[in-house]
Amino acid sequence: MYRVCFVCTGNICRSPMAESVFRSHLAAAGLDGLVEVDSAGTGGWHEGDGADPRTVAVLEAAGYGQDHRARQFHASWFDRLDLVIALDSGHLRDLRALAPTPEAAAKVRLLRSYGPAGATGRGPGADTSGGSLDVPDPYYGPFEGFEECLALVEAASTGLLEAVRAAVKEHTP
Repeated sequence: MYRVCFVCTGNICRSPMAESVFRSHLAAAGLDGLVEVDSAGTGGWHEGDGADPRTVAVLEAAGYGQDHRARQFHASWFDRLDLVIALDSGHLRDLRALAPTPEAAAKVRLLRSYGPAGATGRGPGADTSGGSLDVPDPYYGPFEGFEECLALVEAASTGLLEAVRAAVKEHTP
């Protein structure tokens, strides 16, 4: 089993959104039995909470299912994970610092590094990331920020799926 974990700040907006979208992509590609997907936050402020209601609304409107309880990422998880997907550069830095070994730190990647060049989402405020590979945190903003977040996650998910498909082939005897 190949294991992927998406990580944002509190595990109630971006990472559960990425988890739901990617799980759907895996199922459509017939890889859901070979890849385990979950999510976590760099902090434990929301542990046990469901996803933000705006995240749930955006996912449901786009046809994605979700069943989520927030939790905090722990360094011990690196041993069982194959890929840790950070939603922004702050998470990337924090996760790599938390990694117990250089090999563990190498498992951490930015989600949008898998997206097509120039993929900046759609709608009002497109490319609010200033050209970076961050998925901006929608928590303190308007509902449209959650829609933008979904667009950025969807744009990167196809490339991530291809990378995971190749990795699964390497891990399957």
